[in-house]
Amino acid sequence: MFQHVLCATDGSAASEHATLLAIDMASKYGAKLTSLFVIDPYPFLGIGSANPMAFEAYVNAAKAMSFSIQEKTQALGAKSSPPVHIEVVTVEEVSVAAGILKAASDLGCDLIVLGSHGRGAVERMILGSVASKIVNSAKVPVLITR
Repeated sequence: MFQHVLCATDGSAASEHATLLAIDMASKYGAKLTSLFVIDPYPFLGIGSANPMAFEAYVNAAKAMSFSIQEKTQALGAKSSPPVHIEVVTVEEVSVAAGILKAASDLGCDLIVLGSHGRGAVERMILGSVASKIVNSAKVPVLITR
């Protein structure tokens, strides 16, 4: 059914649940599985800091976080039965939603899996929702988990 599943992760409990579901689906369908972490510079830049050293520290911390999360993701794949190989990808300098959509397109994925934090309508209006943006813009099926 699915040949290449893209699972976006941010290290949260919701994304870990999505990762476990994606691993299960990849195992059942014999699909390739790619785990994606997006380093979004805009939250930092939105603070208004023009200090390049602070921005560099932010990006370095995000890269370390990506490495740690992707290591954990690969360990989850190795523990599954049968073990599932997970290719890990980190995308930088783009918003989370744009990074997920571009990666799905560039990698030829036919399913996007991501976790939702389950925020209410007011929070979505104020903060925006990555999941909503993906569902509204993706050219392939999207599976949102909680």
